[in-house]
Amino acid sequence: MSEDPQPRRRQARGERRISQLLQAAADVFCANGYTAASTNAIAREAKVSPGTLYQYFPNKEAIAVELGGRLIHQMRETHGQVFTPENLSLPLPELIDAVLDPMVEFNCANPAFLALMHGSEVPGRIAEEHDELHASLLSQVRETIRAQAVPPLSPEELDRVADMAFAVFKGGLALIVAAPEGSVRDAAVAELKKVMLRYLSPIVGGTDPGTDPAAPAPAAL
Repeated sequence: MSEDPQPRRRQARGERRISQLLQAAADVFCANGYTAASTNAIAREAKVSPGTLYQYFPNKEAIAVELGGRLIHQMRETHGQVFTPENLSLPLPELIDAVLDPMVEFNCANPAFLALMHGSEVPGRIAEEHDELHASLLSQVRETIRAQAVPPLSPEELDRVADMAFAVFKGGLALIVAAPEGSVRDAAVAELKKVMLRYLSPIVGGTDPGTDPAAPAPAAL
């Protein structure tokens, strides 16, 4: 006897509806912030009735937890793809490209990540998972700098440099995500890379911090 396809179809419809609601929630959180968002606003954005929304999520917090969990999972996958032995063996300018480009791409494609993770009243579960992700990323940044620093840094210097580099990245990332897509955003990305290169060059070596990596080489005399 063949398996009844009805449960599978119902499950597929349910998954599509959940995805629809989560995308609507992401848009509302980006536009209004987590605190000001409401289930009614999310339902309107998804073009469904509040009753339909409540069939899948009991409240705004449950929506945020599901959305945040999915985004953090995707961010962890991105994180795992950039801090690879192959990337970490690259010269500094190429290493910066290899690390920053996927991270910037993820955050620009998912602006709700920053909007949700940095909200003042986000559910505790999301805040805890974000803190764990933050600590993991910072640890990878620290290890990358430790492996390439010439001469080696003391633990105190290493912590200070890693903290500063990560803070610069986060500040630049917020400006990039807020910038209009296109040439303005591209210029912001290039500026962040320039700042990171000039800060890290004296520490890890390989590039003169006074040299613009985008500038052509001087002509031979």
